Amino acid sequence: MSVRQVALVTGASRGIGKATALALAQAGLDVAITARTLHEGEGRDDSDAGGGVVPGSLDTTAAGVEAAGARSLAVPMDLLDRASLEAAVARVLSEWGRIDVLVNNAVHTGPGSMLRFEDTTVDMLETKLAANAVSQVVLVKAVLPHLVERGSGTIVNVTSAVAITDPRAPVGEGGWGAAYAMSKGAFHRLAGILAVEYPQLTIVNVEPGYVVTWVATAPEAGEMSGETISAQRFARQHDLHPPWSR
Repeated sequence: MSVRQVALVTGASRGIGKATALALAQAGLDVAITARTLHEGEGRDDSDAGGGVVPGSLDTTAAGVEAAGARSLAVPMDLLDRASLEAAVARVLSEWGRIDVLVNNAVHTGPGSMLRFEDTTVDMLETKLAANAVSQVVLVKAVLPHLVERGSGTIVNVTSAVAITDPRAPVGEGGWGAAYAMSKGAFHRLAGILAVEYPQLTIVNVEPGYVVTWVATAPEAGEMSGETISAQRFARQHDLHPPWSR
């Protein structure tokens, strides 16, 4: 009897993380999911714009994973709480005994992402770097010994176009904030370095573009270790998404 593989997806209460968790479940993996929002109605828009309640929760994603025929394990986690990062990995390994895929998707949504430089405080920058770059290093370091011991595994870092391109206009006119871009830029550099240090593993960046979901199940994924995959281009090339107009 074959052993089901296990994925750990961070930031899985909504958006790309939720879609990723569901896609992995449909592909036959059991999925552990993390986020701050446990129950529907608890999510809050804490961005620069602010908003109120936002939909999505670990409960809802877990139900979707189980509806796809996979096991789910919902684990509360906060990028700014380092102990919760290590505890999340430890709980998955304790309860399920393995992690085959780590998807670093969670991102800090608080103030500082969409502010002009003059309005961005040093504290905001430090928070973004801690949440969007350092926290992912903590997660990788927690998972890596397990993957290395087994001699296989995949780490997917969900990066951003802001890490590799410059805006054509300021914030509010089509651009983005320095703190967010700098934090994603720092995070973006990790995959390539890990790929050459751990050639037995598959470690990639996925730049999702203007999409809600992405699928990283192509058979040639291992050959892309260390690369940045543009999800939109990849989806077109491999017919992973219905056609869309320009």
